[in-house]
Amino acid sequence: MNRRDFTQATALTLGALPALALAQEPGFWTLLREGGCVLLMRHAQTVPGVGDPPNFEIGNCSTQRNLSDAGREQARKVHAAFLRERVKVDQVRSSAWCRCVDTAMLAFKQNTVWPPINSFFETGDRDTQTRAVLDAVQGWQAPRNLALVTHQVNITALTGQNPAMGEIFLTRPGRDGSGTQLRVIARQTF
Repeated sequence: MNRRDFTQATALTLGALPALALAQEPGFWTLLREGGCVLLMRHAQTVPGVGDPPNFEIGNCSTQRNLSDAGREQARKVHAAFLRERVKVDQVRSSAWCRCVDTAMLAFKQNTVWPPINSFFETGDRDTQTRAVLDAVQGWQAPRNLALVTHQVNITALTGQNPAMGEIFLTRPGRDGSGTQLRVIARQTF
């Protein structure tokens, strides 16, 4: 085989490899269309800071660290992407923190506050809350999808991975081999 033929054959072979990999591992939107997914979304971008100011009140957004303008736009992009991709989310639950409630409403246009996904960064019971979420999602089945809009600490406790603000981890019921976490099958940042 001459050099030109070898180069063309190699290029064709290597060019096919990404297509083969994609065929073997369904992407984010394909998995969502199949249903049975539990989406773990970290709230969208916030104003700078870590945690909340001292003496914050859950029912009073003016005392909390809230979404920035960029965060509100990021959540709207999530909504636009789900519309564009024609993916339905059947139920949306969020932490009671305003940044999570606002993210859920902007991204999915629905929400129910669910205490097990409230932040346990400064208070709360990590083990009890994480166990409650793991137990609750075990029965989730296709074709339905469930979105949980929560905080980094909660998602990390559930998956062992650290999400960016506005990032969504896709999981399906059934825990990892240890039985104590959900396995991330795809992820998407907006």
